[in-house]
Formats: sequence, C-alpha cells, structure tokens
Amino acid sequence: MGLIEFSKLPVNTLVGADWHTFKTITKDQEVSSDKKLKYALTKSICRILSVCTPIQNYRYRKQLANKPLEHDPVFILGHWRSGTTFVHNVLSCDKHFGYCTTYQTVFPNFMMFGQSLFKPTMGWLMPSKRPTDNMELAPDLPQEEEFGLQNMCPYTYYNFWIYPKRMQEYARRFLTFKDATEEEKANFSENFQKLVRISLWNTGGTQFLSKNPPHTGRIKELLEMYPNAKFIYLVRNPYTVFNSTRSFYTNTIAPLELHHISDEEMTQNILDVYSMLYDTYQEEKHLIPEGNLIEVKFEDFEADAMGMTEKIYRELNLPGFEAARPAIEQYVGSKRGYKKNKYNYPLEIVDLVNEHWSKTIEDFGYERL
Repeated sequence: MGLIEFSKLPVNTLVGADWHTFKTITKDQEVSSDKKLKYALTKSICRILSVCTPIQNYRYRKQLANKPLEHDPVFILGHWRSGTTFVHNVLSCDKHFGYCTTYQTVFPNFMMFGQSLFKPTMGWLMPSKRPTDNMELAPDLPQEEEFGLQNMCPYTYYNFWIYPKRMQEYARRFLTFKDATEEEKANFSENFQKLVRISLWNTGGTQFLSKNPPHTGRIKELLEMYPNAKFIYLVRNPYTVFNSTRSFYTNTIAPLELHHISDEEMTQNILDVYSMLYDTYQEEKHLIPEGNLIEVKFEDFEADAMGMTEKIYRELNLPGFEAARPAIEQYVGSKRGYKKNKYNYPLEIVDLVNEHWSKTIEDFGYERL
C-alpha cells in the first residue's frame, strides 16, 4: 500500500501535463466548489513542473524524433473491463515488446529527463492495487497510454475523467474522431507517435504493445500512422462488462473529477459510449489488412491463457513466442487463484444490456438473460 489512498488523491493526473495542454483542457471549464482546492493544487504543481518540459522536447528531437520503427505496433482493443489489462500484462512478458508504463502515463514529459527524481517518489506515494479489481500497480508496470496522451495533448477522450459532464462530447470528438477537426487529429497523431518512440526507448522493446480501449474507435487513424499494425480485439460478456464498468467509473472517477455527474447520467453515458465504440469498430475493422486482426472472447483467454496466447502469436505472425514462453508461463501461473470481483445481474441491468447492447450478444454468441 502506498502512502496515499487512491480515493484520497489531493491532485488529479493533470499534474504531469505540459502547461499548454493543461490550459487548453481546463479553459472555461466548470469546477465544483468542493474541487477547487484539488484544481488549484494540480494547477500549481503542473505549472512548476512544466518549466522543465523543453528539456525533454530537446532530447526527443535530437535522439528519437526521426528514428524509424522496426515494427508497426500491436494494438489490444476492446471496451473497458473486457480483460484488456490481463492480456496486456501477459504479452508484455515478452521483452520483444515495449509499452507505456504507469509512470509514463502521469509524467510523459519527464521520461528523457527527471525519471530518477519523480519515479521513486511516485512509487512511494501511489497505491499498490487498483481500487476496482485489485490488479497490481507500480510505476514500471504496463499501462494504457490514454492517460499519458492526455498530459501531452488536449485532444483525448480521457478529458472526461476530469470533466465527466462532457463525456458524450469528448466521445464524439476524441474517442472516434468523428467530430474532431483535422488539426486536432494531426496533433493527436503527432503526440501518439512521440509517445510510442519514447515508450520503446524507455523499455528497450522493438515493437510497441498498446493496450488502450479508446483506440477501438480509431482504427482508421491508427492505420494511417501504422499501415501494417496488428490488432487483438477482446470482447467479454456484456452483462459483466456493464456491471464492472459502472463499478470502475464509480470508484475511479471521484478522485479525478473537477465537477460532478449523477449516477443516472453516468449509466446512460456508459450505455451510449459502449454502443458508439462497438459500432465504430464494426464499421472500420474491414480496413485492417487480412491476417492482422484476431478477435478473442475473454472467457476463452481466461480459461486457457497459454493456449490463446500461442494462437494470437501464430495468427498474427508475431515473432518470439517460444523465447517468451517461460516468462509468460510464470506470470500466468502467478495469477492462478486470483480473486476477481463477483457480480450478480439484477433485472435492471439485464434489461438495460438487452435493450442497448444486443448486437454484441448476438454477434459473439453470448447467452441472453
């Protein structure tokens, strides 16, 4: 357990943003009266730290900006709570892969400068487990990169964690880019490619392994950057996903938000965003070159993680499975007996899922309740 509990964070994740990004995200935004101290403290720390951002920018331009990638990335897609974290952790046992770390998500502008100072402090302060599912947390563990992108550019879906009332707007603009301007998309693309290069430099990998649910709605944009990218799409029982997502947001959003949203609004947002993400994936997946996409039911992966991992390597023609097998087996073995949250499905949830997410139930053969 770290010194600070997640539910009692005195700041939110924008402490690691560059100053331009912080100002753009927070401009003219509503801040609730009980969140003004959190906002002021986050802003003050961000302003102080961002003075050093030019040092990393200089080092990046000099060392990495023009360095070509050896391989296009592998993207793990799927809605939140669909098992993407577990699959990401399993595949990241392969040292061939590089990834965004938890430290990098909070301090993406202090990677090529300042890690020796900020990372030990972060490790000392941060909780050792996620508040929703007891998955381990540590500065060097793999993490989804959207939080890091939020601190590098203003045009990311995870702005909703700070301003949840605008969740639907952020989804249309930055989850699927359907309402984004060309300038916003170009800025996002530039910063994402920067994050990928720094992640590989930091972890020593030769192929970037992404686990980022928002990318599920961005296949077109990802392929414009990386035409030969590989994709792993995870789907999970929709009743479980709804239950788990609502719990996840309820436990996680409060320490980060700067204004409040009702439970009813959040429930409707979850329903709508899931459908938006699923529909966009179905519309765009045909753009992926043949042989570069595998769709996996998380229940199958959970039942046979080693067998399904080998299948992913084989079908996507990824190198290095035999070399990585011992490390993967060790990690998978360490998770046997892991206690997951248990859910029951009250009639209210069953009715909501059946009404709004029936496509997933039908497309992937889940039993309708």
